[in-house]
Amino acid sequence: MVEWEERHQLLIETAREFNAKEAKRFLEVMDRENRFPPELPGKLSQYGLLGLKFPEEYGGAGMDALGAALVIEELAKVSPAIADFLVSIHASTGVILQFGTEEQKATYLPPVAEGKRIPAYALTESEAGSDLAGIRTLATREGDGYRLTGSKLFITLGGVADFAVVLAITNPQAEKKHRGMSLLLVEGFQKGKEEDLMGLRGLAVSELSFQDLPVPAKNLVGKENEGFIHIMQSLDGGRIEVAALSVGLAQGALEEAIRYAKQRSQFGKPISSFQAIQFMIADMQTKIDAARQLTYYAARLRDAGKPHSREASEAKLFASDVAMECVSDSLQIHGGYGYSKEYPIEHLFRDAKINQIFEGTNQIQRLVIARNLLEKT
Repeated sequence: MVEWEERHQLLIETAREFNAKEAKRFLEVMDRENRFPPELPGKLSQYGLLGLKFPEEYGGAGMDALGAALVIEELAKVSPAIADFLVSIHASTGVILQFGTEEQKATYLPPVAEGKRIPAYALTESEAGSDLAGIRTLATREGDGYRLTGSKLFITLGGVADFAVVLAITNPQAEKKHRGMSLLLVEGFQKGKEEDLMGLRGLAVSELSFQDLPVPAKNLVGKENEGFIHIMQSLDGGRIEVAALSVGLAQGALEEAIRYAKQRSQFGKPISSFQAIQFMIADMQTKIDAARQLTYYAARLRDAGKPHSREASEAKLFASDVAMECVSDSLQIHGGYGYSKEYPIEHLFRDAKINQIFEGTNQIQRLVIARNLLEKT
C-alpha cells in the first residue's frame, strides 16, 4: 500500500467523500438528461476540489500535478464526466497560470475557484482537430485591441462558459502558420446547440461563434503570435490528467466487475469462482497498476520540473487503452446485464472511448513518443 504525503491522502479522502455523498446525483442529471448541473462547480468548491492547482492567493490549494491526478483518478471511478470537468478547468486556466499577467490571474482565477464562473478552452475547429495549425478563427488588430471572427467546435463547457481562452490567427502572413497564432481571453461569444454525445455527457459541449467580437489588447494571454507554442508547452499536464481519468475509470470498471461476479451465480456457484473470470480480473488489475505507475511517474517528473513530454504521452496512451480494455472485459463479465442502464458499467463503457481521442489522439501520442526517442539517437 502506498504511503502518501498527508496533503495527498487528505485529497484522496475528500474525493472519496464527494463520490459517496454527491457524485451519483450529479451523474443522474449529466448522463441521463445530458444536462450540466449548475450547482456542480459550487459543490466541488465547497469540498476544496475546484481550483486545486491555483496558488492560494487566487483562491486555490496550490496543489501539485500528482495531487490533481489523484483527485481526478478518484472522481473518475464513479463519474468520469465530473473528473473531466476538472480536467477541462485545469486546461483553460492552466495557460492563464503559466503565461497570463497578474491582472488576468487576479481577475479570472478566484471566481473559478469559488465556482462562480466557468471557463472553456476553445481550440478545435471543423478543419482543425489534430492539426491545430489549420485553424481559421481570425483576430484582426483594431485600435487598442482585436476584432475576433470565426467559430470553434466541440468545446467542453462551451454551453455554460462565462469566458473562454481562444486560439486565433493574429498574423495571417506568418511563414509558418503556428508562428502566427495567439491566445485571447474572450467574453460575449455566441453559444451553439449543445452536442448529444455518446459518453462524458452533461458537459455542455457546444460550438462557439465570434462575429466581429471586440477583444481588448489586455486580454492577450502570453506573447502575441506564440499562442500555439504556449499550448504545446502546456499540453503535457492535460495528458497526465487524462491518463489519471482513464486509470480511475478502469479501476471503477474493475470494481463493478468484482462486485457483480461475487453476487451473480451460475451453475450453482458465484461466477467469481470460475477461473475464466478470475483470469480476466487478474489481467485488468495488472494493467491498471501499470497504467497508474506510468501516470504517477509522469506527474512526479512534472512536479520536479524535469522533461516529461514522452512520459506524459506514454501515460495517456497506455492508460486510455487500458481503460477501453477494462470496460469491455467488465461488461463481458456482467453479460447481458452490463448492457442495461441500471448498471454503472454501461455508462463507464460509453465514457471510456473519448480518452483515446482528446488531448491528442493515441496515434498522435505514438508520434510524440517515437520522435522523442529518435531525436535522442
